Amino acid sequence: MNKPTWVREADASAAVGPSSFDAEKLLLVPEEVLLESGCAKGQAVLVADGVFAEVDARDALIARHPELTPIELPGKLLMPGFIDTHHHLTQSLGKSLVFGEPSEIFKRIWVPLEASLDEETLHLSAKLAALEALRGGFTTAVDAGTRASAEIASIAHAAEETGLRCVLGFICNDLGGKDSPRDGAAIRRDAKRHLARWEGHALVKPSLAVSIPEVASDAMLRDVAAMCAERGAIFQTHVNEHLQAVERSLVARRQRPLEHLHSVGALGPQTLIAHATLVTPSELNLLRDTGTAVAFNPVASSWKGNAVAPALQMAALGIRFGLGTDGTRSDAFRLLDAAETSQRLTVGLASGDSSCGGGWLWLDHATRASADAAGLKGLTGEIAPGLAADFLLVDIDVPEMTPSWDRPWELVRYANRDQIDAVFTNGKLRLWQGWPVDWDARALLREVREAAGAAVKRAPIYRVHPVSTDHRATIKDDNAEIAPLEARNRS
Repeated sequence: MNKPTWVREADASAAVGPSSFDAEKLLLVPEEVLLESGCAKGQAVLVADGVFAEVDARDALIARHPELTPIELPGKLLMPGFIDTHHHLTQSLGKSLVFGEPSEIFKRIWVPLEASLDEETLHLSAKLAALEALRGGFTTAVDAGTRASAEIASIAHAAEETGLRCVLGFICNDLGGKDSPRDGAAIRRDAKRHLARWEGHALVKPSLAVSIPEVASDAMLRDVAAMCAERGAIFQTHVNEHLQAVERSLVARRQRPLEHLHSVGALGPQTLIAHATLVTPSELNLLRDTGTAVAFNPVASSWKGNAVAPALQMAALGIRFGLGTDGTRSDAFRLLDAAETSQRLTVGLASGDSSCGGGWLWLDHATRASADAAGLKGLTGEIAPGLAADFLLVDIDVPEMTPSWDRPWELVRYANRDQIDAVFTNGKLRLWQGWPVDWDARALLREVREAAGAAVKRAPIYRVHPVSTDHRATIKDDNAEIAPLEARNRS
């Protein structure tokens, strides 16, 4: 007696495990493939030498490769890995310390914490952040640079060990801080060495960064942007994120930070600015006309920002932008939801725009368009022949996606991290059902727990509010004092 279709599919799915992907060539036959045009059924994908070698109709591809055993993946979606265009990989030891804190937390929490990191804790922080990113469906993260004095090769090594593709920023600030001013010539030499050191690496792509425009001289801003343009790297900086920074720039230069960058020649296709939440119509035109890219960080806006970037307007103007976490929460599907929701609340409700990107826009800008913004166009971001095989296998045989009428919208609003069965970079399986297949993540978590306390303790962190339990107790105490007074007033 033949088994029902659903039983046969369940048996095939259950037979697939990490060892199924050990071969040098993988002929993958998923339920659906997310292509640039949308989710397609009846497709197969050949992975060889770390890239997508062929993408074609299932029967045609299987017929061309009788020497390969197809890996049947019923109920699975094969899709590009997400690309986080703005991360801080060396801040993971402090994560929730910033919750509920007012803006410009970098001054009171992140700079002190990063400065306290030695080479070991820098590596632990980056490896933990890389693990979180991969678990969340990100196969690439753009690191904005660390203020730690330890050797940043520790970050690159964390990327190598976990398999996360990393655009690694080297900070070139020559103004600000206790060592101001720094030796500009030495910074330029170190920047050139950084670009040369990681050129051609399998997972690490070098980048140069300035934390915010006000901490670099005009000459440094101009030179590092030009250096990146010449070497095919990206220049990163945080721009127009907080009202305080915009007003400081206006007072000091009579220019907003984005205008400042433009005046010194630091905008252009090589430049990736983080946030751009407080932008004027003329500044949007600057971004469009110069080809400058933006990292849109919707979760950062909701957790600690002064505004939400006008991402829909950027899309309408043809401004290049990708999605980023800003190190807030490494969960790609929730990032998609946050992006769409932010535009719905800030623009859609007031204008009657029920679509707010139509679902597909956010998928596109978290993958293909993010690769472009991160300087990785033509390398990753799509399921297409010749590109790096950075991809996810997502379980779509779940109640939330049954029945399916509009897969892109379902991925934006329904999908969860726990549906990610497998994460691949360069064609290699890195995570299976949330955990690494070739290193001990539990041991890393134990190391982090042992080291994080000391790192935070020695950092001169200043929090405006206590942690939530202490905050709650304070409010209870305040209420207890108020209650007798109210009783007396009533009497």
